[in-house]
Amino acid sequence: MATTAPTLSSLSRSSLPRLALHPPMAAASYSSGSGARAYCSGDALSLQVQEPSDASLSSLEIIGARRAILSRFESLRRPYKPFPLLGWNCHVETIFAAFFRSQPAVPLRRECLRTRDDGAVALDWVVGDDRQLPADSPVLILLPGLTGGSDDTYVRHMLVRARSKGWRVVVFNSRGCAKSPVTTPQFYSASFTEDLCQVVSHVSTRYPKSKIYAVGWSLGANILVRYLGQESQNCPLSGAVSLCNPFNLVIADEDFHKGFNNVYDKALARALREIFKKHALLFEGLGGEYNILMAANARSVREFDEGLTRVSFGFKSVDDYYFNSSSSSSIGCVCTPLLCIQAANDPIAPSRGIPREEIKENPNCLLIVTPQGGHLGWVAGDETPFGAPWTDHVVMEFLEYVNKENVQKAEAGQFDQLDASQQSPSSVSIRVQ
Repeated sequence: MATTAPTLSSLSRSSLPRLALHPPMAAASYSSGSGARAYCSGDALSLQVQEPSDASLSSLEIIGARRAILSRFESLRRPYKPFPLLGWNCHVETIFAAFFRSQPAVPLRRECLRTRDDGAVALDWVVGDDRQLPADSPVLILLPGLTGGSDDTYVRHMLVRARSKGWRVVVFNSRGCAKSPVTTPQFYSASFTEDLCQVVSHVSTRYPKSKIYAVGWSLGANILVRYLGQESQNCPLSGAVSLCNPFNLVIADEDFHKGFNNVYDKALARALREIFKKHALLFEGLGGEYNILMAANARSVREFDEGLTRVSFGFKSVDDYYFNSSSSSSIGCVCTPLLCIQAANDPIAPSRGIPREEIKENPNCLLIVTPQGGHLGWVAGDETPFGAPWTDHVVMEFLEYVNKENVQKAEAGQFDQLDASQQSPSSVSIRVQ
């Protein structure tokens, strides 16, 4: 039915207990590959790219035909260095970010959008942006992680940074998340893209002069990449960023039940139970394969998905749900410029699940893997330890680069059309007597 895949997490202050942490874990370090590559795409400018020579990129694993553009980014001119007291352990960094990262105060205006199946999602817009920003300002849709919403600190920081650059921002809160209304016996899932389709269509209709972009974290990133692959060449988004994407949910589920990861599993299961119990009356009397009692008392995300999610969305088993909901299988069909940022030591989105070969073969995709970062952590950069994650600056530089490229191509197309109309002979009507 409803909600998510097991390893996707949007850890909040309320979802994790304060815990003693395990001994430090070694963090893998990667360097980018060598050799020049050519980039060519039907919608993008053709260019020859060289491997970035900037030594500041040597601490990152970088894959993708357009990786040369990263050497232009101010945010990548210095090596990736996590905050000294936190970066030694992925769990310390993950939990610190969830509990202690600051939450910017931003006034939001809520819009409830009715879906085609009579459900509802909540869109949170920045108050005043509809009057203060130009009609053609680029729009950024934010998709939080599992059980996450517009109150999450990583969402707020991204919202503030994009807004400071003159972007119009809206947070897409899935059914039941961030007090979003639930009006039917169905939540959301890692495979379900229909709500996102309607949100993108709604935003595009409201701002027809604007380019639309999206950023997703964790479960939101998995849904976003699946949407990009599903829409492929017809995707209305002009660019996207995926962060902490579990990609392969089967692999992610395997790791989710190992060692300290059980703490995250229990915390997320508790968050799911709380959402479910607020709307339990909607699910009374459901027969068939539903196990409402199991979902209501789930001690793991897998139990919740077995009792509710996989049945609601028509999967024969939880494993079938995870296998067929993995966004790794969608990368090959993505035709929209896409940046994926992952942490090599992410305990919830394992590095071994990243579809590196598929990203390498798709000229529209670019991958950055940092040596540390945990899950939704990335406590590094100028604003450490309590400010925005290291990724925010990189994300905005990528989006602004892509937006500038899109605007230039649109202007070039308009000039081409104007030239063609000026060169074509005017039609003359001649009356023969």
